[in-house]
Amino acid sequence: MENKIVRLSLPDGVALRQIDWVAVLTIGGVHLVALLACLPWLFNWSSVWVMVVGVFVFGYLGINLCYHRLLTHKGLECPKWLEHVFAVLAICCMQDTPARWVGIHRWHHVKSDESDDPHTPLAGLVWGHVGWVFLKNDQIDRYAIYTRFAKDILRDPFYKKLETTARYPLIVVASWALFFAVGFAFELLSSGSFSQAIQFGFSLLIWGVFVRTVVVWHVTWSVNSLAHLFGYRNYNTSDDSRNNGFVALMTFGEGWHNNHHADARSARHGHRWFEIDLTFSVIQLLEYVGLATNVVRPSKRVNDDKKIDMLD
Repeated sequence: MENKIVRLSLPDGVALRQIDWVAVLTIGGVHLVALLACLPWLFNWSSVWVMVVGVFVFGYLGINLCYHRLLTHKGLECPKWLEHVFAVLAICCMQDTPARWVGIHRWHHVKSDESDDPHTPLAGLVWGHVGWVFLKNDQIDRYAIYTRFAKDILRDPFYKKLETTARYPLIVVASWALFFAVGFAFELLSSGSFSQAIQFGFSLLIWGVFVRTVVVWHVTWSVNSLAHLFGYRNYNTSDDSRNNGFVALMTFGEGWHNNHHADARSARHGHRWFEIDLTFSVIQLLEYVGLATNVVRPSKRVNDDKKIDMLD
């Protein structure tokens, strides 16, 4: 049976006048800085390719694999050192601390496409994509999220210190400095002049950090927005999650969202032969070399209960 898309009001915990100015200024500022990439002085193909590779390394390994499939849904296990490396990559995407990201996403699964879902696009496409970040929501404040949905994450001292110390912003800023320093040093070692080293350092910073961050933000947010409105459904879930091929292509498999909501623990989101899930391919590679264990596949119950409903 097809789910009918209905319009929802904003969650009860949202107050229209309570703007999260930290989020507004941070996201707006990063977008503005990213626009500097349009300057010819900051353009070179090396920096563009660093950005492309960075989307994979920071976004797909950090957000998709670590924050989402590993920490939130426990779809696999990795050695702690590798898990923490992946988490640092995710932190550099500026999508909040691991505990809060996990807590909000778990709350989303509990209340998916209901009135209390923090980012359902049924309250508006722009709201589901990014609007929910700009307004304060008492239902997902840090204390509520931690005590209900992220206790297991905070048992790890590494993640606890990200909440109680300045480590989170320090990691972010240090990554910016590292990109500039690598570009600056590389140009000098390649016999470039000091001014050329400054130019390449800033180019790598703008493209490798700010443009990459903006791309990863919108790619991640598209799962919340587009993949709950447009696509087809393999499973009759209680929410409006959809399998969206365009989003899946952009996100290396996260766009098979109806499959994911039908079997959230599974580390594999592509369930049909044509549903390519490159994030799961990376997990398989890690499993092959012994760096991923207890990898969860789609459950037999879900496969047995599958009902194909091709939707427009």
